[in-house]
Amino acid sequence: MRLLITGGLGFIGSNLVRHMLATYPSYEIINLDAQTYAGHPENLADVASNPKYKFVKGRIEDTELVNEIVSGRMFGKIDGIMNLAAESHVDRSIEDGAIFVRSNVMGTQALVEAAFKYGLEPGCKPGPDAKYSIKYMQISTDEVYGSLGPTGFFTEETPIQPSSPYSASKASSDMICQAYHHTYNLPVVITRCSNNYGPYQHPEKLIPLFINNLMNDKQVPVYGDGANIRDWLHVEDHCRAIDVVFHKGVSGQVYNVGGNNEKTNMYITKLLIKELGKTEALIKYVADRLGHDRRYAIDSSKIQRELGWTPKHTFETGIKQTIEWYTSNADWLNLVMSKSNVVPAVANAPAVAGVAN
Repeated sequence: MRLLITGGLGFIGSNLVRHMLATYPSYEIINLDAQTYAGHPENLADVASNPKYKFVKGRIEDTELVNEIVSGRMFGKIDGIMNLAAESHVDRSIEDGAIFVRSNVMGTQALVEAAFKYGLEPGCKPGPDAKYSIKYMQISTDEVYGSLGPTGFFTEETPIQPSSPYSASKASSDMICQAYHHTYNLPVVITRCSNNYGPYQHPEKLIPLFINNLMNDKQVPVYGDGANIRDWLHVEDHCRAIDVVFHKGVSGQVYNVGGNNEKTNMYITKLLIKELGKTEALIKYVADRLGHDRRYAIDSSKIQRELGWTPKHTFETGIKQTIEWYTSNADWLNLVMSKSNVVPAVANAPAVAGVAN
């Protein structure tokens, strides 16, 4: 099995590459990543010498490069694509949405078109009976559903109602994938996850940003009243979900992936302050984000019922492990911060693939 994982130097992507290499030693992983501010070679330094791992620097909207890889001309036949490459920070999308359309929409279209073009078995015609040698997987976000009220959960049947340029670009990507499945019978599966946390997350996102600030006795910026609610999912549980959906998911289906851990931003803030031995005097309230969604909550019963996936991490154990990882990897944090223009007021960044907080 030879897989193309896009965005593999990012937070979720690097954790997924590591998971797939460890779980399937015979698989060959090709990592296509643009190596932007959020993608760092250091995230995969421990697997860089693995003969089953290959890295290509480039953007997914570069159709010529994508076609070289997916056609098999560069490394040989590709069996599957997992697309995690995405611009994913809501605040950045509010400042400039154009790059989000180029990467998230046009990039996705380039990938699914290549999967269609080079995956169709010889002699087949596109349509209900078409057979493909390439399976395509889109890693999306619960943000495409918009904002929830105080009760209820996002299900796979919840209407798409994105609120930000970022979530609109991800919703568009999902629809492109579904259109290729409907029109050409391309084998497509989509996952929509809740807020991820864990090792190697870029410090523009809530948890690593606040850990880094608190470690350095700096203030932590909380949007509005801090009462916005997110469902938190450990990245390792998310990678296991991606794995099972890719291998066992039904073509054309969407699978929600959640951690069943609804927490307010203020709860997370005070928890981090307590765990790091700081005081609440470091909390700084800032003006709320434009169009800020109030609550996300995922119903992941479908993936649990049909594919047997369940999260292994509780939030209590997962957040302690995460804090320990960042405090033990201050050199990584400092390196990433030195390379990045971190948007400072990020008490509630997005949940994806790229994906997550």
